[in-house]
Amino acid sequence: MFWMSVKQWLPLVALVICVFIVNMSEFVPIGLLTDIASDFSISESSAGMLISMYAWAVAILSLPIMLVLRKMEFRRMLLMCIALFVVFQVMSGISNSYWMLMVSRIGVAVAHSIFWSIATPLAVRIVPAHLQKLAISAVATGTSVAMIVGLPLGRVIGLALGWRMTFVVIAAVSIMALILLVFVFPKLENPGTFTLRKLPDLFRNRVLVGIYVMLAIYVTGYYTGYSYIEPFMYQVAGMSDIMVTVVLTVFGLAGIVGSILFTKFYDRTRFRFMMMALLGAAACLLLLRPSVVSLATVILVCAFWGLFATSFNVTFQNEALRVSPSDASAISMALFSGIFNVGIAMGSIIGGWITDGPGVGDIGYVGAAFVIVATLITALYIIPRMRARESQRAGTDA
Repeated sequence: MFWMSVKQWLPLVALVICVFIVNMSEFVPIGLLTDIASDFSISESSAGMLISMYAWAVAILSLPIMLVLRKMEFRRMLLMCIALFVVFQVMSGISNSYWMLMVSRIGVAVAHSIFWSIATPLAVRIVPAHLQKLAISAVATGTSVAMIVGLPLGRVIGLALGWRMTFVVIAAVSIMALILLVFVFPKLENPGTFTLRKLPDLFRNRVLVGIYVMLAIYVTGYYTGYSYIEPFMYQVAGMSDIMVTVVLTVFGLAGIVGSILFTKFYDRTRFRFMMMALLGAAACLLLLRPSVVSLATVILVCAFWGLFATSFNVTFQNEALRVSPSDASAISMALFSGIFNVGIAMGSIIGGWITDGPGVGDIGYVGAAFVIVATLITALYIIPRMRARESQRAGTDA
């Protein structure tokens, strides 16, 4: 079932490597927040603004950039994107002030805006039709591996050599990924038929709009907790540097399990799988503070949190592509990425307020409230309309 030649696998492998480095770059400030704050003599919530501004840049730029680039051939777009990513990673690595680092992160966010608009649609296009879910799962696995290896490795490099070297290493790996793409990634024509005039049609798609609204709320809740997970582990759980790295590694490792579960079970238990991902994430956030009674319970909660988070990502990327017109896949994913990053920005801001106010120990409770709202929207609005849409299509086909 999963058979492909080496030549067919290589483009997907190269794309997943890019997923890894782009996500590693996005996640690294979370693992180095304390060091960056200390180096620039700023608060942790101010350092957290690096996450917020990055996310806002992606949110604002994703759709406009994709509309401008809508006729560019996809291979050329991908190569340009990774080259831009390399330039600004180097700038991050030589930053000697908070504002220079902020500008470099916004530059990386521009590359991110392009990449996440096309990554999943390209993964689907470069494999046979029957392996499309595997391709989506592979993209999610690249994200999980970035958490497993990338974020902890970034912390290890940062703790040993200084946080700037983490960005330098990412730039070096990015150059190697760019060279691989040049040799193995095929040309993929971009039909370029989607125009600004067609944009309102996407917003008349009730299922897609429901996914977007739910996504913004869910991600806000998720990142209210996750953006400040490092200070939570230090201050509330009382962990050492090594144990924080271990917990973050377990979080990412569990994400691979979520990706595998999606590939194996999603088609058979589609709506139950959606609800499991949402309810599971809400439960983990609620249990975050109570779990600090022991190291084992913290690890267990974070493991399930990572599993449910990845399950959510692959599920709703798949559903967004499923209900989008074929010529609008990159645009709908640009909106998905942009809205996702609105949630990241809002979550990191809210998490910062909680950290500076009631205390970092409450981030899980507040995050859970948002995820519960997202769960209700999915159960009461999105799933019924998905069922109605599919019943209508079945009737038309008959």
